[in-house]
Amino acid sequence: MRLVFAGTPEVALPSLRALLESDRHEVVAVVTRPDAPAGRGRRVERSPVAALADERGIEVLAPAKAGDPVFQARLKELEPDLCPVVAYGALLPESALAIPRHGWVNLHFSVLPAWRGAAPVQASVRHGDDITGATTFRIVKELDAGPVFGVVTERVRDRDTAGDLLGRLAESGARLLLSTVDGIADGTLRPVAQPEEGVSYAPKVSVDDARLDFGTPAAAIDRVARAVTPDPGAWAEFRGERLKLGPVLPVEAAEPLAPGELRVERKRVLVGTATDPVALGDVQAQGKKRMSATDWARGARIEAGERIS
Repeated sequence: MRLVFAGTPEVALPSLRALLESDRHEVVAVVTRPDAPAGRGRRVERSPVAALADERGIEVLAPAKAGDPVFQARLKELEPDLCPVVAYGALLPESALAIPRHGWVNLHFSVLPAWRGAAPVQASVRHGDDITGATTFRIVKELDAGPVFGVVTERVRDRDTAGDLLGRLAESGARLLLSTVDGIADGTLRPVAQPEEGVSYAPKVSVDDARLDFGTPAAAIDRVARAVTPDPGAWAEFRGERLKLGPVLPVEAAEPLAPGELRVERKRVLVGTATDPVALGDVQAQGKKRMSATDWARGARIEAGERIS
């Protein structure tokens, strides 16, 4: 089949590579978000999907909006049979959805109808799910509500960050997407409507959502910190400045501390919570490099009774 692949970040690359390496399909173009500032220098860069397409000599379409008439005219000229989508990052209007013969098929990183929306992996980690997965479905007007072609499942490990889990799902999801495209091409795969029960939503995670509240239980703090690693990254305040934090580790049977109270030990730095303390992992103070919590504590010269908030 003739494919136009839509995707933007690095997590979409395993799927794009799988389709490029298939001898059954031809990726004639990619659709991605426009070049944007990135990194500390805020230099304008191509998206990872655009960069891979450039390497392979594939046409790149980067409309500001998918409703752009010039973009849709070019998409019609390409005559795609199917448009696979992985983390494209923009809404697709019905006028665009109608162009490919077999529609647009999205790879979504949850077992639908659970965690529809922009941040399903973060939501799964934050809420302590034991099992998650990836789903391929036909895109319709309603958010992530289209009929399902296939599902793979993945166990959420005890110390998984969102980045760890998403990395595994990107690989298993790429295989699922390729098998879905193969099945559509063969005419052997038919989508099934999602159940009406069990719907939940995972909106985009903001920087405010990533602030750790040490007045909550250690288990909840642990999940939040892992859910926002690597992006946007957990944080709290210390001495009136923002302190970026890596994942923390609940410590059972430790001497109790008041919520937010710091205790510096020889090999660890503990913070009090509503239950057991947590041990800090990596720490990055404002204007400083990321370092271990013990190195940070030595430099900060933390006094008895000081708190992180």
